[in-house]
Amino acid sequence: MKQVIIVGAGIAGITAGIYARQSGFDVTIYESHTIPGGASTSWRRGGYYFEGGLHWLTGSSPESQLYSLWREVGALDDSVDVYNRDPFFNYELDGVRACLYRDIEKLRKHLTELSPEDRREINKLCADVKRFTKMEMPVMDLPNLKSKYPVKVPITKLLAMLPAMPRMKYYQNLSTQEYSERFKNPVIRNLICNMIGEQYCATGVLFTIATLASGDGGYPTGGSLAMVQRMAKKFLSLGGTIQYRTKIDQVVVENGVAKGVVIDGDVVAADAVIVTKDTLSAIDDLFAEPIHEPWAEQMRSNTYPMMDVFVGLGVQEDLSELPANCYFPVETPIRIGSVSYDSIGFNNYAGFAGYAPEGGTALTLALVGDTYDFWKQCKENGTYVAEKQKLAEHIICEMEQKYPQIKGKVVVWDVATPLTYERYLGSYKGSWMTVTKKGQGDMRYPCKPESISNLYFAGQRLTAPGGCPVALFTGRTSVQHLCIDTDSVFQANL
Repeated sequence: MKQVIIVGAGIAGITAGIYARQSGFDVTIYESHTIPGGASTSWRRGGYYFEGGLHWLTGSSPESQLYSLWREVGALDDSVDVYNRDPFFNYELDGVRACLYRDIEKLRKHLTELSPEDRREINKLCADVKRFTKMEMPVMDLPNLKSKYPVKVPITKLLAMLPAMPRMKYYQNLSTQEYSERFKNPVIRNLICNMIGEQYCATGVLFTIATLASGDGGYPTGGSLAMVQRMAKKFLSLGGTIQYRTKIDQVVVENGVAKGVVIDGDVVAADAVIVTKDTLSAIDDLFAEPIHEPWAEQMRSNTYPMMDVFVGLGVQEDLSELPANCYFPVETPIRIGSVSYDSIGFNNYAGFAGYAPEGGTALTLALVGDTYDFWKQCKENGTYVAEKQKLAEHIICEMEQKYPQIKGKVVVWDVATPLTYERYLGSYKGSWMTVTKKGQGDMRYPCKPESISNLYFAGQRLTAPGGCPVALFTGRTSVQHLCIDTDSVFQANL
């Protein structure tokens, strides 16, 4: 049995581990942290549970192709309830609320009532959303793979995607900000801009709404950490091993062949290595000689990292009457270095069992933007802790002005900066996804490098913008490459 080492116990790493075990390999996953999950994680502060990773899962619907993969790796099963938030997203301005409803016709009616003058654009949006509901990540096997259970994309699925292709080109050449300006109503413009971020290309808007309209994009019981813990449990049940608190210093490469890894100066030999640490960091940090293949250079030059400052608030008040999600303009712009925020939004976990002490509510906020250099400078000049507190107090003040019922009742706050993510994940500048800007088109990178054999990559960075489905898909694909290279049968032991 060939020995496989996997670097990282996030979604991609555990997925790869499960498929490798099912295919007959001896697998050890090394994880630097004390728990599995990577960016798919949550944590407790003062009795409040802050969801720090997953907010909606593509593939949570049984109708989607990805659903079967999530079940294969143990992320979803019959015991897991899925919460489909509706409306999924809200923006409030001057007492007017625009809602992103899952039902297309309900969404059309709502937006048209808000802004009859935008009827034409609203109708075009809804028509395109219907086309995009047929678009999904195709689940298939690699060519020349020997598989016990071959998977092919039904031709009907491919044909159903064709009507959306011309419109995809249109949206790829618009930023979210530019697309929002096609609407006259300021509340609708802000709804669109804050949905995914104004710097993204507008295809993200359509894919987000289409995902929701198709019945997908739900939140599994327990959130991100519970989901990845189910996956880890499945991997261990298959006979795999996870070594926590173990950092990989380097991948050993001899004569163009991956031979193992270095841990605390000692070489641990392996027949193959699958790296699921952020690829953008790994190609420079995990090898004695950085990887300079064309795809790696392209990744270095074309990646716009998505990062945020995450804020968790523990409120000693039942906030069930507030929306599950809402954005609104702030009284005083929030500045983090050179980045300014005119609006903030929160996720409200009132009613979620175990997320807060009885009668309390956990709220989370994410300020998306590249503030890495600011926080790094704060760390160096000794103002890091003070600036985190200053930011938390500003956000609490804005929340109290918007919702007076929470005034004086925020008993816990927590701030995670890009430096927090960098330390925890080892990712490039603490980023956890990739911004797909207008005109960039499809950005995909290989799971298998050409210059080093027995080495494979998996993780969200390999297909922009990233996210859980990419981690899942590339974890599976990396093992299919391994099976082809070793003339093994994929899932032979399943």
